[in-house]
Amino acid sequence: MSPRISYDLSDFLFRLLFSLIFIGLGLEHIFSDELIQGMMPEWVGGKRLASLVAGLVLLAGGASVAVGYNVRQAAMLLGAFLIVVTAVIHAPALLQRPYDLPEEWIWLWDVYQRSNFFKNLCLLGVCFHLMHHRVGRFALKRGEHD
Repeated sequence: MSPRISYDLSDFLFRLLFSLIFIGLGLEHIFSDELIQGMMPEWVGGKRLASLVAGLVLLAGGASVAVGYNVRQAAMLLGAFLIVVTAVIHAPALLQRPYDLPEEWIWLWDVYQRSNFFKNLCLLGVCFHLMHHRVGRFALKRGEHD
């Protein structure tokens, strides 16, 4: 394999594997969001609508990254989503547990919130990288950084 083919394949796999979490969560928000709605703070009004909008953002951004179309814009969209969700949902949940959480489930809540918080920070780092990433030839739209 030539170095160019190697880069192109590596870039495609990088974008595809990174985008899978957003595509999967986007589909979950759209088609099976009972658990997601249950985890939303009480102050969120129109939980189903909020979930649908979030699902569309996740699906559009993830699919765009996967196929290599407007990757910079998709990374900015996903990055903004991650910042909002991390700051509004996961960061506060690190400090406050639901009042009706049974004692035996506290450890699971803590692990879940901590892992989601740091997962989102890692994903945000990839979004920052993708904002200046040069896609390979297995992309629908190629340019200097897109």
